[in-house]
Amino acid sequence: MSDHHPTGFTRWLYTTNHKDIGSMYLWFSFIMFLIGGAMAMVIRAELYQPGLQFVDPNFFNQMTTMHGLIMVFGAVMPSMVGLANWLIPMMIGAPDMALPRMNNWSFWILPFAFTLLLSSLFMEGGAPNFGWTFYAPLSTTFGPPSTDFFILGVHMMGISSIMGAINVIVTVFNMRAPGMTLMKMPLFVWTWLITAFLLIMVMPVLAGTVTMMLTDRHFGTSFFDAAGGGDPVMFQHIFWFFGHPEVYIMILPAFGVVSEIIPTFSRKKLFGYSSMVYATASIALLSFIVWAHHMFAVGMPVAGELFFMIATMLIAVPTGVKVFNWVATMWQGALTFETPMLFSIAFVILFTIGGFSGVMLAMAPVDFQYHDTYFVVAHFHYVLFPGAIFGTTAAVYYWLPKWAGKMYNETAGKIHFWLSMIFVNLTFFPMHFSGLAGMPRRIPDYNMMFADFNMWASIGAFGLGLTQVYFLVIVLLTLKNGKTAEQKQWEGASGLEWDAMPSPAPYHTFSTPPKID
Repeated sequence: MSDHHPTGFTRWLYTTNHKDIGSMYLWFSFIMFLIGGAMAMVIRAELYQPGLQFVDPNFFNQMTTMHGLIMVFGAVMPSMVGLANWLIPMMIGAPDMALPRMNNWSFWILPFAFTLLLSSLFMEGGAPNFGWTFYAPLSTTFGPPSTDFFILGVHMMGISSIMGAINVIVTVFNMRAPGMTLMKMPLFVWTWLITAFLLIMVMPVLAGTVTMMLTDRHFGTSFFDAAGGGDPVMFQHIFWFFGHPEVYIMILPAFGVVSEIIPTFSRKKLFGYSSMVYATASIALLSFIVWAHHMFAVGMPVAGELFFMIATMLIAVPTGVKVFNWVATMWQGALTFETPMLFSIAFVILFTIGGFSGVMLAMAPVDFQYHDTYFVVAHFHYVLFPGAIFGTTAAVYYWLPKWAGKMYNETAGKIHFWLSMIFVNLTFFPMHFSGLAGMPRRIPDYNMMFADFNMWASIGAFGLGLTQVYFLVIVLLTLKNGKTAEQKQWEGASGLEWDAMPSPAPYHTFSTPPKID
């Protein structure tokens, strides 16, 4: 009996191959990235100058809500799962992920979840308009009818994330090659293993939150309704208990990516491997005890504010260890500045800027001034765009020769990097100043005094959006016409001096186990 290998769409629908599933995650996340980016363009077009110009204020609120939800749950998280699927089996010498059918299912849930979410734009009352943090009672008492579709979409996305996380944990613990001890694993595998535990711990909290929302809306409970004995501030506590570890779920795999790339192009071993592992674990543990720094303005007891302030500042220590180790790895290395290295260096510099503004926001008395201003928007976009997005972009440039057997155009990659670098700073740096001057976030109109900063931010945002379309063109041209990658595409000390594949991996192939010393 001959092996049956489906082709065309059925190959992708039924595939249990980790490479195929990784590719589907990456393409899906990029499509969601462009959709979420288009929504950001609507936001920035409206804010280009004072006065209401393009969209109705209610639609503006729908765009801010959908942009946040799609970027966090549709773009950043699936891109990291895509990298995990492609790389973890190859890095630990496993033939595939441990639970391949569940792997396929965890992906195919996502297009339906986000179709459900996006369909709310066409419903009576429009899409959810209460911000991506969906605070009660805005979402429970006053949310549009489409809120129920949003709740179901979030549930489906959470199921997908939990299944992906279980798969990573089982694969790493059960399928490592002989001799591949935990402390020999590449750092990308470590960061993802820790991320997987975070996902399993916090996604059920999000599921509980949206279930309580659902029962408040339709079944007569009053978890978040003060009139029935509930507490809307409790919503914030539960949401941020999920929401703060979630921030690290988005950034930790990018830490792992950068920890693979910097040693390669520095031609040195990573400085302080074990301290990087312990720092990553420390960040994950501390992320559970800092959630209320998002809530300094709700009227907590002073003792509570002090605790969360100090805990938040403490989380800067392991993060600082990681930055020190990346810089120490580059120190006196034989550096070359190929595109993945440029994105990684920019990651370290700009993520550090985002970290510094985070330390400012950690100070409770100061946060009363910054809270819900554009300073907060600047802070988390500096962490997420140059952090998670640059990290994923660096990974694509670094591993594309491995994935496709084709080499991208280095000049085009560097142009993409410099345009991204210019526009990401032009977009988000002015927001620090408009926030410090008092401009509130999530508003479609604003005082004349903020006009210049908003104009520059909008120009930068449109440049940044077009630059990412250019990135899509680079990837497509590489896949179609790229030169065949060399046998050893990158020479370095990252632990993966891998051979490039001569051609895209066929449906039924397994990964090649790495050689273990």
